[in-house]
Amino acid sequence: MAMNAAYEAADATRLRRRARDFGSGNSAVAGSAYNVRTQARHLGRNHDIVVGALRTLVQNVIGPNGIGIEPQPRDENGEIMEDVAEQLSQLWREWCKRPEVSRTHDYASMQRLKALTLFRDGEVLQQDLLGPVQGLEHSTAVPYSIELIEPDLLPLDYSDASRNILNAVECNAWGRAVAYWIFKQHPGDPLISNSNFSSGFVPDLKRVSADMIRHTKLIDRIGQRRGMSILASVLTRLEDLKDYEESERIAAKIAACMAAYIIKGSPQDYEGGSTNGKPHEKRHMRFEPGMIFDDLMLGESVGTIDTKRPNANLEPYRNGQLRATASGMSVSFSSLSKNYQGSYSSQRQELVEQYGAYGVLAFEYISQDARPTWERFVSACLLGGELVVARGKSLRGLYDALYLPPQMPWIDPLKEAEAMALLEDHALMSGSEIVRRRGADPRSVLDQVAAWLKRKAQLGIPAPSNRAGFKLGADPSANPDTGAPPARYPSDEPAEADL
Repeated sequence: MAMNAAYEAADATRLRRRARDFGSGNSAVAGSAYNVRTQARHLGRNHDIVVGALRTLVQNVIGPNGIGIEPQPRDENGEIMEDVAEQLSQLWREWCKRPEVSRTHDYASMQRLKALTLFRDGEVLQQDLLGPVQGLEHSTAVPYSIELIEPDLLPLDYSDASRNILNAVECNAWGRAVAYWIFKQHPGDPLISNSNFSSGFVPDLKRVSADMIRHTKLIDRIGQRRGMSILASVLTRLEDLKDYEESERIAAKIAACMAAYIIKGSPQDYEGGSTNGKPHEKRHMRFEPGMIFDDLMLGESVGTIDTKRPNANLEPYRNGQLRATASGMSVSFSSLSKNYQGSYSSQRQELVEQYGAYGVLAFEYISQDARPTWERFVSACLLGGELVVARGKSLRGLYDALYLPPQMPWIDPLKEAEAMALLEDHALMSGSEIVRRRGADPRSVLDQVAAWLKRKAQLGIPAPSNRAGFKLGADPSANPDTGAPPARYPSDEPAEADL
């Protein structure tokens, strides 16, 4: 009895039912993923809040330029091989223009589409095509292309216990995927006959080795083979909110059509189809600002209908529902509701906390998609002879790279810039890290700055003030240490022998 009373949460009561569990994560997904995915797609097309939430996730997890990748190939001593890094950067920039087989998307656009599918549907697949492939012409000199695959082509209802196939994913005894059973064509295309999918037999499935498939998915259970939409926990709330808002809009529309009514005295005045002995006549009064009712009959008065619309409690209720939705979807409330009220401190606190959630999703995407894609790309560069590495150099660190998801934007650029400059001046952060936090490549930024300063020098434009001890927002016309005007360029400063 003492053990039973240890946790009240384990006891079912009349007012609190015991939660039901559907077995393993695979069992729960197999029974729910299709319906959840269908409803998520419906709302993703027709509900403005869901459309905005998904776009916000893609914007902050992937960004306009996609997940940035900065090559960091290292030799056996751990030193970065700059010449190899430059080669990889050039090859990567060229490959990113046309990375996929249909040549519809560049790399950033492809990532955004995959991320949208991942968040909405819970999973997305791609097939890596390296080297010569029958019928395929690679778009760049690097023999590597990507085929995007919707999760619909990986059937949820295809399983075979004898071969350890569950939900169309074949695994070995350790739970590692070894193959995927994929439809040759999308089952929802209008040209596909439904007769092929009857009797539990699917003739147009193909087995594709897991070495060629990249399966990116959102999971929350160990051993889960298929993903679940990020909308799963908030779909019911969003559907109710959509219905409620629609009802309020209709009510407000009806209220706007209601004008006034005329009270015609006592009930006895309505007997016999007349009022005060006069036959009833239909009268139409045009409502205008400041109008006067000057043709009311004896005993009549004008009344108006109070519809209680618009509902003053709609916005507080809606905001409460959006806060709960934002939490379940890992989206900030301000971005979801487009409500940016609040102080600088409160907005920054929300932004800092929220970018932790965006960062978790971004690095989940990097680990399952961006990093394997980069490693395949480097291998393709080597196999295709496009990458030249000096003889004797180790290839062990050739695949090293930095992955740069979108960084937290600055709310107050002056304060943020001063803080970054202070951290760099005190050697608490490197300049390259600051540049990366701004979402740029330090190597490219340095090249651009050097070219810019050189061009300014050629035109005789003064250089900016010396940064040592320089405080942003201060007068840039004087040296912060001596008060003297700054030298135009380092070459203009007097040499020590001339002093």
